[in-house]
Amino acid sequence: MNYFYEIISKCQIWRRERQRWRQPQPSEGCRVYYGADSMQSRDELSGGGIIKVQDLQMIFPNCAEQPNILYLVSSALPPYANTMARIARENGAKVVLNQNGVSYPVHGGAWKRTNHFIRSVLQEADYVFYQSHFCKLAADRYIGKRDSACEILHNPVNTDCFCPIDKPLPLEPLRLLIAGTHNLFRRVETALNVIYELRNNGVDAYLEIAGRLAWAEEDVAEQQVRDYLSKRHIESYVSISGPYSQKAAPELFRRSHILLHSQYNDCCPRLVVEAMASGLPVVYSASGGIPEQVDADSGVGIPAPVDWEARHWPSATDMAAGVETIMASYSSYSRAARRRAVDDFDVVSWLERHRVVFESLGEDMVL
Repeated sequence: MNYFYEIISKCQIWRRERQRWRQPQPSEGCRVYYGADSMQSRDELSGGGIIKVQDLQMIFPNCAEQPNILYLVSSALPPYANTMARIARENGAKVVLNQNGVSYPVHGGAWKRTNHFIRSVLQEADYVFYQSHFCKLAADRYIGKRDSACEILHNPVNTDCFCPIDKPLPLEPLRLLIAGTHNLFRRVETALNVIYELRNNGVDAYLEIAGRLAWAEEDVAEQQVRDYLSKRHIESYVSISGPYSQKAAPELFRRSHILLHSQYNDCCPRLVVEAMASGLPVVYSASGGIPEQVDADSGVGIPAPVDWEARHWPSATDMAAGVETIMASYSSYSRAARRRAVDDFDVVSWLERHRVVFESLGEDMVL
């Protein structure tokens, strides 16, 4: 029965998308469709893929009718995105893919199936933005090499929205932050152990855990964290603030000093540049795409090998040492983090690059 309904659903999508892309298109301008008729707002809880679309809509509103460009983000692909892409191209429109991560052996048994879907979209794309050099390395290895009609374009940040507070927080107590979607307990556990290490070293440190605890049901995951806090006797030094919207994110960073990011092989986490734009140095696993975001002046990286078969987590001892290194020259690290975000990752430049690419694709678009 489920197979029957799946066939019906595919037919409905095929008819809907054929109608969408066969409509007469305006003779000028880039009309971008993001794969859904309505998009989440900045007031709603949303992930990184959707946030990029929110940025683009500042200059390219979502056009569900008469579009001539289909823009997809690999980490937030709609169901049957490959069908959408194929029908769009068959009717003279262009397909642009923003390529984030892919799956590989460490991700478990379904990694090949996940890549097959992404590969089918990549093959339809007229142009690909890879979010980091690491993203392209992984994509070349596991879904197919592409050397033309593509470029590296790191995730952006609105540096007017994400900015330091006027009066810096006193360094005592020290306020650390982990944020984003926590898909593995180990990511949170490492940060908790950092607090434990710092307090044993005499540092008056506190930690805020922001974002969704996603490795289990929410209440189960939170209880696991609280049990670990109790085991380590650090309940008084850790708060769990939960999921947050993009609108609430700037305030989250402004009440912290340093971002901890222990995720191994993270491709190009947007929260890292949001933290940097807010004046937060970063202590991180020097793996994946993060070394492309954070330089030696704006954070401390814990060395890690390149490995597709296993995860290599930084030790809490090394991360605590990184925190103490930053504390010794905090103002310098903070200014450097802000400067790097403004100079290299500002959303204005990111939007302009999209405008140039969209318009170049439009030069030979069938209208």
